[in-house]
Amino acid sequence: MQSLLSARNLTKAFPSNTLFEGVSLNVNEGERIGLIGPNGSGKTTLLKILAGLEHHDDGELTRKQALRAVYVQQDDRFADGSTPLSVVRDDLGIDLDTGMDSTTRAEITLTKLGFSNLEQPVASLSGGWRKRLSLARAIAHDPELLMLDEPTNHLDLEGVLWLERFVKQVAISIVFVTHDRRFLENTATRIIELSKAYPGGAFESAGNYSEFVKRKEAFLEAQQAAQTSIASKVRRDTAWLNQGIQGRQTRNKTQVQAASVRREELKATSDRNQATSKTASFSFQSTGRKTNKLLVLEGVSKKLGNKQLFEDLSLTLSPGQRVGLLGVNGSGKTTLMRLMSGDLKQDSGSIVSAENLNVVTFSQHREALDQNQTLQEALCPYGETLNYNGQSIHVTGWARKFLFSPDQLSTRLKNLSGGEQARVLIANLTLLPADLLLLDEPTNDLDIPSLEVLEESLMAFSGAIVLVTHDRFLLERISTEYLALDNRGSGKWFASIEQWQASNKVTQPKPEAPKPKEPTQKVKGTSRTGKLSYKYQLEYDGMEETILKAESDLEQLVEAAADPALKSDHKRAAEAYSKLEAGQARVAELYARWSELEEML
Repeated sequence: MQSLLSARNLTKAFPSNTLFEGVSLNVNEGERIGLIGPNGSGKTTLLKILAGLEHHDDGELTRKQALRAVYVQQDDRFADGSTPLSVVRDDLGIDLDTGMDSTTRAEITLTKLGFSNLEQPVASLSGGWRKRLSLARAIAHDPELLMLDEPTNHLDLEGVLWLERFVKQVAISIVFVTHDRRFLENTATRIIELSKAYPGGAFESAGNYSEFVKRKEAFLEAQQAAQTSIASKVRRDTAWLNQGIQGRQTRNKTQVQAASVRREELKATSDRNQATSKTASFSFQSTGRKTNKLLVLEGVSKKLGNKQLFEDLSLTLSPGQRVGLLGVNGSGKTTLMRLMSGDLKQDSGSIVSAENLNVVTFSQHREALDQNQTLQEALCPYGETLNYNGQSIHVTGWARKFLFSPDQLSTRLKNLSGGEQARVLIANLTLLPADLLLLDEPTNDLDIPSLEVLEESLMAFSGAIVLVTHDRFLLERISTEYLALDNRGSGKWFASIEQWQASNKVTQPKPEAPKPKEPTQKVKGTSRTGKLSYKYQLEYDGMEETILKAESDLEQLVEAAADPALKSDHKRAAEAYSKLEAGQARVAELYARWSELEEML
């Protein structure tokens, strides 16, 4: 297995903070490495250093000669007025070593990732398709190493599932930063955690997330035992040193030096063990209300513009009920939560809440925070103390519960990271007694230790919870039932995510395709029940295999068009490019037909 890059004793520091120190790692061909760690540990910075976008302060970084490495940032940014084709083509530039023009290369890449309308405005794409476009822009460069920074953030669950399959199937080595534990479980072949809890600032384990957790726990237990052992030796050293000059003359200088080394080792080990305990500490306050029906929606309907989000929707929320909301972005999950909170009015139907119902809402958009406030003003608007669970607590102690140091209290919120702002929101919500928690993507930007605390707090909450999150690990552990919005105006209840996936074929999402204004051929044999005739059912059943064959043929045409010998034979080149164009058109046509058959169903 060839090494693509190797880092030894990397260090990166800023004037007020050392991100990491002495970090070493290797990236080999065919690996999928999950890079995790607490907020502020330097994951994104390390990823950029490996990609050559930032410089390290100390250490060595060796790359394979002419390594093709591409970094995909967390936020998907595109020029105004761009289309998928222009995004990829313009990023490629004019000349390619393959001899293939940038437009053809862009078209082939986009088609392979499921795009059928290459001229669709990027502004109209969903979050999942924007992420696909970012990946298309990256892999069009034919990278050997792909570096993804928080690729699952701000995706809906369907988008995360597609990304998971993409990562496992693509023949490229990948290093990705994520806090999504289920994504790590299903994709990673090796996991590296950055943390000051480990010697060298990092701990790595081959295998998936479950294997990592087992090995990590074993290591930390051994490190805790080592601290106890070293502390015992240091106590003996101290007793010996306190015996006086005459006693010390009976020992040589080597023993004195060894005692000094053990004291330093004890401090280092103790500091690492203390770092593992630096996690947020919070819990949500429940009113303890025993009312059977906290909130009742009966026959509720809501449109957004001309789109019917849901119609005739009914549900009843009771204490202890925890509903996971499922559905693609734009299906109405956030709108439904705003109806529950009273921020919006339904078009029809009724919403009845218990008297004086206490509803606490977490918004993914952070609009509840004044970015110009200081951290102290956000955590404690009046004075220097606040009331939590009937007890008075000073703002510095309150800040520490959410992993903020006292010297951060004067920092303005706009200068805090996404994870830190999420913790500020959670801190404010825990001060409010609640009957119903409405949580819209509360996991965005939170590190794994904070996610674990959030889970425990939600599990202990005795009121009702409605949760929207792409974090399947949290969703599966918290939810007692699932309500899925199908993006076509209906909602349906499910007992598990797997049941929802099977019902909606989410595990094999179909590519996006434009709806033709007028079909080129009227399809016969369909009934008003939405069932296909025998002939078209056979066509539909074999469509996936047909597309796979067409894509395989297209890959061969791509290789033929990339032959350097074509540069000197214009006749062969023209023929190769003509076949390539026809192959691409064939794939696009099949995807469009697949979408048409789906519409019939």
